[in-house]
Amino acid sequence: MKKIILLGYMGCGKSTIAKLLAKSMSISYLDLDEIIEKKENSTIKKIFTEKGEIYFRKLENEILADLIQNQESFVLSLGGGTPCYSNNHEFLKFEGVISFYLAASIPTLYQRLLNNNAERPLIANKKPEEIKEYIAKNLFDRSFYYNQADYTINIEGKSPQILASEIKSLLV
Repeated sequence: MKKIILLGYMGCGKSTIAKLLAKSMSISYLDLDEIIEKKENSTIKKIFTEKGEIYFRKLENEILADLIQNQESFVLSLGGGTPCYSNNHEFLKFEGVISFYLAASIPTLYQRLLNNNAERPLIANKKPEEIKEYIAKNLFDRSFYYNQADYTINIEGKSPQILASEIKSLLV
């Protein structure tokens, strides 16, 4: 039973790489944000707006706990902030869990998020110059939690396919 968890900052490619990895291993792909959206019949952005971040983080923790305790083999993509709240980083240490931090530079994240910020509640209303500063501060604040992962994978200059292969080779 393998519970493979991909974590990292928003825009680092967690969902894309997790889908490729799961397919190559013939196991289930799960996206924590998608599971939350289905459960709430709403978008992450609406949940943040209508019910607040505290509500979202509590729900995120409950669903993650259920997944870690009840599921068989899967590849799970976490939300960018998931490991940083409610001691969720402790789930990375559970038996059968193998975690990967997809590390990206601030310029890479900025470029990826600049054109995709509308659907990201934490940066949706920020000006481009504010986004870069926000990423830098947030990445610094979250680094302790991200570095709890079993492996750190530098994503710079690598395709999602290469990254999925790199992760798979570490699982053997």
